[in-house]
Amino acid sequence: MKLILRVLLSALAVILLANFLPNVSVDSYVTAIIVAVVLSLLNFLVKPILVILTLPVTILTFGLFLLIINAIIILLADYLITGFNVEGIWWALLFSLLLSFLQSILFSLLKED
Repeated sequence: MKLILRVLLSALAVILLANFLPNVSVDSYVTAIIVAVVLSLLNFLVKPILVILTLPVTILTFGLFLLIINAIIILLADYLITGFNVEGIWWALLFSLLLSFLQSILFSLLKED
């Protein structure tokens, strides 16, 4: 049940950011849910491989290259999902930063004391 709530909260964050950022668009609520699921799958499957392959660059940049990896994951989701559009790497970087910030706020509502 908690997983479904997390996916729905991520979809809500995607919709909010698509309405807020001018170069990010989502066609429908169903597309936002698909984006949330695909982003979680890409973060689970592809991101660890990218982190391992770019480890020297990540060490040289003191971990800041991980932001670029997050933007690449967003652009990969843009490529895979029709109805989700992000214009360029800078908007993907801003989208990924704001998405992680919004998700941390929304997921804190799910925590039990």
